[in-house]
Amino acid sequence: MHMEQDIKLKLSINIALVSGIFCITVALLLLLNFIQMAKNKPLESKAITSLVKRLSQEPNSDELKQEIRNFDLLARKAYFNTQWQVKTGGYLLLFGAIVLAFSLRVVFDLRSRIEEPVEVSDKELLNRMLTQRWVLITGSLLIVLGLVASLASVDHLQKYNVDESIASVKSTENQEKIEVIQVSQTPLILDSSKNTIDSLKARPAITTEVKPLPAAVAKIGYPSSSQLKSNVPSFRGPFGNGVFYTKGTPVEWDAASGKNVIWKTPVPKKGFNSPVIWGNKIFLSGADGKLAEVYCFDQNSGKVIWKQPVDKIPGSPALPPKVTDDTGYAAPSLTTDGNRVFALFATGDIICFDLDGNRIWARNLGIPDNHYGHASSLIMWKDKIFIQYDTNKSRKLLALKAATGELAWETIRKGKISWASPILAEINGQYQVVLSTEPMVAGYDTDSGKELWSVDCMMGEVGPSPGFGSGLIFAANEYARLVAIDPVKKAKVWESDEYMPEVASPVCANGLLFIATSYGVLACYDAKTGEKYWVKEDGTGFYSSPVVCENKLYTYNTSGKMKVFEAAKTEKILGEGDAGEKITTTPVFKDGRMYLRTPKFIYCIGKK
Repeated sequence: MHMEQDIKLKLSINIALVSGIFCITVALLLLLNFIQMAKNKPLESKAITSLVKRLSQEPNSDELKQEIRNFDLLARKAYFNTQWQVKTGGYLLLFGAIVLAFSLRVVFDLRSRIEEPVEVSDKELLNRMLTQRWVLITGSLLIVLGLVASLASVDHLQKYNVDESIASVKSTENQEKIEVIQVSQTPLILDSSKNTIDSLKARPAITTEVKPLPAAVAKIGYPSSSQLKSNVPSFRGPFGNGVFYTKGTPVEWDAASGKNVIWKTPVPKKGFNSPVIWGNKIFLSGADGKLAEVYCFDQNSGKVIWKQPVDKIPGSPALPPKVTDDTGYAAPSLTTDGNRVFALFATGDIICFDLDGNRIWARNLGIPDNHYGHASSLIMWKDKIFIQYDTNKSRKLLALKAATGELAWETIRKGKISWASPILAEINGQYQVVLSTEPMVAGYDTDSGKELWSVDCMMGEVGPSPGFGSGLIFAANEYARLVAIDPVKKAKVWESDEYMPEVASPVCANGLLFIATSYGVLACYDAKTGEKYWVKEDGTGFYSSPVVCENKLYTYNTSGKMKVFEAAKTEKILGEGDAGEKITTTPVFKDGRMYLRTPKFIYCIGKK
């Protein structure tokens, strides 16, 4: 019996020794990895930046283009592998620490049973205790630092101390309520010749009692699928999928010469949202950090029908949040149900007008904690507006009642911050809200907010929105992967890591998937199998999402050059155009015409 305990003791000591050395080695490697990643900033490649600058001087160099593509692919693969190694190292360290703790416990227990007490002096006993304590403290500290480093190595986002408390609204019993503005005011009517108007000064938020809705507003119905398809109700058109349903669209135009330009109108304030259209009215928003506005233009003439300030909203911040120049305060595209139009801003302010410019309601959702600025666009289905509120501090999908702005439901999500926008996908005869962020793409029930499925497949700062077609969901992001997901089976169908977008969203039509990258590559895949059909190198990156209309693929690079391709398995250019300005917004189509927002204007392009 005594001999068996000796053998167990030796075995336990050996296990403790091996696991201790293992833990210290892994912890040191994780610490070194953290220091290296913090110093080198893995999401930023100086080499690629330098090559892109060279390409601007040598735009026709095919060798340089190939070098950029190869280098970018290697960089993304290296980054992706590093993230996997860090996470795996963290799990291994945690496992090793558990084994070490368990084996030490066994060692101490066995020694107390088989060893006879030995008389030692108080001084010697004190020295032993101090030595053991410092060894334990040093080892534990190293392991803890290693675990912390493994977690910190995955997150490279800068944090801002922003108050992001969502003002929860629930209209049922025993639930907290907030006040929502519901006012009616005469819209500001403008003539197209009076495009310069003195800015109204932003006033502090004023709390106003909730007023009963007018009967006409309360009885408003929601549009059918066919009505949505004949209009442009949200970012990237009907259902947010980048596919439009009009015919006779132009394939050539030029801003400088006026070729096929029906009209153009200056947009008063800066914004990166794309046009939303219902009937003969086009809606945009703009903001400068002092005042936000919503605009309504006439589809046929370009005249400004009305413009309204976004002010006097309870909870709206006195000072605007920090944003970057390429996101700004008015990045989210609006949405409309044909009776009302809804706009969201980087302040967290959301506002509702009827189509004549009368203000219905407004509220603040809490300032989004976002180090670039909030960019996720609105979308709606039936009587609800859906808002992807994935920020640094919290991740939420919100559904607001279109009639009142009250909260219909709220779903807390896992994951990280995202700049993608929600889309609608018809799956098994029912529409779902589909969102993309790190680490997952997920679908939610429109009535309850219940998560219906989720697939972990994304990484990094997700900007592109999902796509839908051929029964599949498509998601992609730079430094991650391009993934096709079957939402019914809740599984990946195929994936690729060759061409990934940074901002532009994928579009699926005619059984084909199209991807546009920030380094100037347009790629066409078979939607169901992932087979690559063709690749077109543009030389200039894409931020504007590719869209499909009438079997034609429309693309705009960041320099403002348009190229129209046949939406087919073989590459065929049908036409070209030039906006003469940098383009980051996405074109939309209605009644045979194309509408495009540039930094200065909104254009209507059609056959003349």
